Amino acid sequence: KFILIAVPLFVFTAKVMNTGKVTEMVFKFANILVGRWKGGMGHVNVIASIIFSGMTGSAVADASGLGIMEIEAMRKQHYDDGFSCAITAASATIGPIFPPSIPMVFYAMFSGASIGRLFLGGMVPGILIGIALMIYIAYISKKRNYPTGERYPFRELIKITLKAFPALLTPAILLGGIYSGIVTPTEAAALAGFYAMLISFFVYRSLGLKQLLEVIIDTVKTTGSLSLIVGAAFAFSYIVAIEHIPDMISGVFLGFTNNKYLMLLIINIVFIILGMFVDTSCIQVVFVPMVLPLVKALGIDLVHFGVVIVLNMMIGLSTPPFGMLLFIVSGISGTPLRIIIKEVFPMLLVLIIVLLLITYIPQIVLFIPNTIWR
Repeated sequence: KFILIAVPLFVFTAKVMNTGKVTEMVFKFANILVGRWKGGMGHVNVIASIIFSGMTGSAVADASGLGIMEIEAMRKQHYDDGFSCAITAASATIGPIFPPSIPMVFYAMFSGASIGRLFLGGMVPGILIGIALMIYIAYISKKRNYPTGERYPFRELIKITLKAFPALLTPAILLGGIYSGIVTPTEAAALAGFYAMLISFFVYRSLGLKQLLEVIIDTVKTTGSLSLIVGAAFAFSYIVAIEHIPDMISGVFLGFTNNKYLMLLIINIVFIILGMFVDTSCIQVVFVPMVLPLVKALGIDLVHFGVVIVLNMMIGLSTPPFGMLLFIVSGISGTPLRIIIKEVFPMLLVLIIVLLLITYIPQIVLFIPNTIWR
């Protein structure tokens, strides 16, 4: 599958950015934008995730790369460790929702949905998640009297913006290339990786040949383990298909109800639970094809369903007891998991509210694709 080549390329891009100073520039730019607000570092966390998501499309890359800087900065300003880690995990879920998105690449391969439309469909939900989390941060910051960040002079704003500008161009190059028709999504992923390497080498001078070799080895390891999971899941998916299990599942559910709104609620619940225990790649290869015949039979738009499913899985990544993002932020910060779990539950509620909105108001997802990508 040619489309799958995009996956290691996006992984490579994320690792180059985390090794170079690109993530640092993104963080500084977000800080100068919203750091002066009440609970500023929490808002910086979310804005940085939105910007970074437009470069890599990976929740894990966000949490493990930006997360180190974000949690450390929040500690210096005396935020509770549990809150700092929880908001880092919750904001990292924006990564695969906002374009580009590795999970959406997998979904497009199995569903036949347009990657371009899927990427566009994730824009408004990604921004909605960011706004919802920032409203929650503002409420908690006022309640706990978290500090207001430093107010920078206009000259400093211009200086940091100019320094960050090469990094901020990455999403524009990537998405502009796709939607102008100049490059395919796979070629855009390669272009993003090359551009990230270019600015890390020559603009920020933070990446040498030794570090590049380490990035390549790390990318091969990550992609290799992912390929094993996907390969095994493909074999299982083939058996499921030849046994007509998706058709059987579709028949059982349609015998229970043909109300698509009730069916979407059931699917949401099932996939959030799956996301808590099963790797997202495995979910997409094994479980998503099982429900696609049902989705098509109910007349649900495949782009709308794809964005809903990806957000489901991302919520699962932050949901106890086995949410991967919780373990990542706990590991990089040294914060006990039980403290993070206590703080993350209200944020999960915020994410679920956004999930319900995009589930039952499809135009939130479909407005931009239907307007731009006809």
